[in-house]
Amino acid sequence: MVIITKGIIHAFADKHPNASAPLNDWYEKTKSSSWKNFAAVKQTFKAVDPIGNDRYVFDIGGNNFRMIAMIHFNIRTLYIRAILTHKEYDHLNKTRKLNKL
Repeated sequence: MVIITKGIIHAFADKHPNASAPLNDWYEKTKSSSWKNFAAVKQTFKAVDPIGNDRYVFDIGGNNFRMIAMIHFNIRTLYIRAILTHKEYDHLNKTRKLNKL
């Protein structure tokens, strides 16, 4: 997969150093994948769910962090929309703003 906005990974890991290793693991697995649909994503990552508008939420680092990504399977491209702490994710989820990221 082509991953757009890798800089967001570095910025988040700078603020949350304990997220660095799990984010890098996610990045390497995703980069080497060639997903054609959500079922293929689910085979790579068990902790991923669709949230609408071509957006998916990945649990990162044992559910300590959440990544919102937009995946366009037809062009093998993934856009990282946000990386959040669990608390930030819960707030956006309660206010129904996740699929607007």
